[in-house]
This record gives sequence, structure tokens and C-alpha cells, in this order.
Amino acid sequence: AQFVTPEAINFMAKEARGLICLSLTPQRCDELGLDLMAAKNESAFETAFTISIEARSGVSTGISAADRARTIQVAIDPKTSPRELVQPGHVFPLKAKPGGVLERVGQTEAAVDLARLAGLIPAGVICEIMNDDGTMARVRDLEPYCDRHGLKMVTVADLVAYRRKHEKLVERVVSTRLPTGFGDFMAVGYRSLVDNKHHVALVKGEVDGRDDVLVRVHSECLTGDVFHSLRCDCGEQLESALAMIESEGLGVLLYLSQEGRGIGLLNKLRAYKLQEEGLDTVDANLKLGLPADLRDYGIGAQILVDLGLTSIRILTNNPKKISGLAGYGLSVTDQIPIQHVPNPHNEAYLRAKRDRLGHTLHHQGLALDEEMLHDEVEHDRLRQRSSEE
Repeated sequence: AQFVTPEAINFMAKEARGLICLSLTPQRCDELGLDLMAAKNESAFETAFTISIEARSGVSTGISAADRARTIQVAIDPKTSPRELVQPGHVFPLKAKPGGVLERVGQTEAAVDLARLAGLIPAGVICEIMNDDGTMARVRDLEPYCDRHGLKMVTVADLVAYRRKHEKLVERVVSTRLPTGFGDFMAVGYRSLVDNKHHVALVKGEVDGRDDVLVRVHSECLTGDVFHSLRCDCGEQLESALAMIESEGLGVLLYLSQEGRGIGLLNKLRAYKLQEEGLDTVDANLKLGLPADLRDYGIGAQILVDLGLTSIRILTNNPKKISGLAGYGLSVTDQIPIQHVPNPHNEAYLRAKRDRLGHTLHHQGLALDEEMLHDEVEHDRLRQRSSEE
């Protein structure tokens, strides 16, 4: 928004054709006295429109490219007071969430975040793009559009990934001694600055600055960890990891609030119900409209770095956990599987995790399901071909 010109507004009006809006921080909206357009937001994407605005002076009808550029310049100027704007007008402010794209994955937040990351006034002028036939442009339309007009293309997902990697998103809240049945640990409590979830690291010994520290990153599983459910092996993995770290005399068990591979407790129970009807753990999630694995290890990586770790040996059967931790200043020097004898209640679950999610499980009780593996490979091939088309 800092570089808005009449020419830029005219380009948006002619070549983009959508509604031209001004994304602002909540603080700036409050400073300008911009109330939301609707007290009860019932729009599909909860887009936070405020009442439209116009510059009080320096404009004519307010709708021309020059007038709208002028209004935007006035609105983002830190010296502007509410009296220098009138309502309604021909510029439509949008109120971004305080946490940006990490709180709401939207264009409003992306525009503000992108400007802030560039060291500019945190405000952006945005406009959705319509095709010549009036339909909304998608990626396949936007790529040639950008080539034609010499524009760069970035996705909201790119901004999410960048912020997760480069910003500190956790706060250390408390440390206290925690005696357990496996030994004495220090319990270090953390709060996520993204979603306010709480996580805890059980630390054995002085891990700060040590190399190749034994680490288990464990996602919360109420049914397995607390109720000893036989449907999964989570509780067994948790207990084995604590015992191994205690035996080592040095290590960290990081307990993340990511119930049900990130889908939450109630959705996990819904998935259990679908598994009773014959679906495996992967297809049950997909049937619910959820990813097979929604976990994000960026927060966990930041906690480990905050504890002073740089190189770790990780206790896991999940190779995706390794890639999820890499890139945050952590080096994974070894993967140590945690395997247990399957039982009749979790054998199919463990087989699906191995054959469909790539987990490292080699127990002889889990015969390789060649038909399932073939179906999954064929599914991936068709999905890849579809995306290329």
C-alpha cells in the first residue's frame, strides 16, 4: 500500500476486475475508528470488512483511480487522524487478524504480513482476479497472467512456512522438577504464540549445548497415553521413550498438544468409528475431510532449539518427523525406531501407518499388504498425473 499510485489502481480495475480493498492491521483500524461493516460476520470466509472510507479532501467523486489512491495514502499515513476520512466511501478496508497468516490463512493477513516482512508500513492493496469470462482465476490462470504482466506470484502457504521458520513462535513459561515412575525430569512448559496451545518438554540432565541428544517428539494421545487404548501404540511408545531417556541419563521428551495426528480428540473418535466400519486410519481421516496427518513440527523444533539443542538422535518410526524438524537449526544424526509387538486391536492400524504413511515398522507380526501398497502407489500416480494436467 505504501507504493500505491493511480496507475496501480487503474491496473487493478482494468486487469484484475475484482473488488479493490485495503488490508490493515487491527491497531490501524482502531486508530482510524473503523468499525466492522457487520456486527455479526456471516460471510463464508469471515472476511472482516470495515465500513468503507474516503479521504475528506483531495478527491472528487472518490471512485477514480486517482481518488482511490489518494484515500489509501491518507489511510495508511501514521499522522492521519480519523477526522481526515469520511464514511462511507469507495475504498474497502479489511481488518487483518493480529497473528497474521498464522492465525488466519487469508489474503487479508497475507498482504499485511508481506508488507511487514519487507520492512514497510503493514498494509496492502489487494484485488481478486477475474478471467475474461467472469470466472475467478485459479493457479493455472494466474501463472500465465503473471508472465504476461511481469508479476511475481507467492502463495499464502509460502508466507506461513516462512514465518514458522524465521519467527520465534513459542514462549517459555515455567520450569519445575517432575519426579516420575521412570525417574526425575525437569518439566518445562511452553505456550504457542500462534494458537495459545500449551506444550511441555521433559528434560533429563543438562542438554544445553550437548551433541546428539536423545529426543522423543510425542504428539498427545489421550486414549493411548492415559487410558492405555489398544487401538494404537502411542502409550507404549511414550513409556519406552521415557525409559530410554532415563537409561541414557540425558535427553528430552517433548509432549506436543497435537491430539489425533493434529485432528483433535473428537475427530479422532469419529475416525475410530469409521475404522470399526472397515476403513483404515488413513481413509478414515480422508472420509472426514481431514488430512491423513495434520501435525506441524515447527513449534516442536523451536522448543528444542530454545532448550539449547543443535543435534539430536530422534526416537521415532515416522520419517516425516525428521524432515519436519530439519531446517530449524537442528541436525538429526540418527533415527531410532520404537517398535512393539502388535495386538489384534492395532495390527491393521500399524500396517496402514507403515504401508501408507511410510512409518518404519518391521515387526514380523506385520505382514506386508502388497495389494494395499500397490493401490497406494497407483493412487499417487493418478494424483500426480491429474495435478500435471
